[in-house]
Amino acid sequence: MTQTVAFRLNGQSVSVPSDNGQTLLDLLRNTLQLKATRMGCGQGQCGACRVMLDGHAVAACETPLWAIEGKSVTTVEGLGSRSAPHALQTAFIEEQAMQCGFCTSGILMSAAALLQGQPQPTRAQIVQAIDGHLCRCGAHNRVVRAIQKAAARLAAP
Repeated sequence: MTQTVAFRLNGQSVSVPSDNGQTLLDLLRNTLQLKATRMGCGQGQCGACRVMLDGHAVAACETPLWAIEGKSVTTVEGLGSRSAPHALQTAFIEEQAMQCGFCTSGILMSAAALLQGQPQPTRAQIVQAIDGHLCRCGAHNRVVRAIQKAAARLAAP
């Protein structure tokens, strides 16, 4: 059965048809063609599909569409742009905090949610925020440094 779901996506009002059982990840990747949010495990355990829902990091693969009705969804496409990147994106590039890039968009979204709620996080808070991301590239120390750098930049006057 097709329904309509209305929400804000990357700052824009959106109303799209959706099928019962469709997840936010399905909608983003297959209907709206926003490919930066990745499908990893499909069980909300790897972090590849993390997006922000009303400022909180959530697994898009486990988020039913009824849960986004009237809410605000931010994907990495809405975090910044090529001409005006978010401080996290700039810091990730500077710190070389990614290798294959598969998990990067999910990590960026978890970091953005952390910095929204805790603008000056401790190292332990950063580690906890990205703990649910499975990355085998060995870039976690660089990721932590990049998040620390972005937090410092965002806090600077």
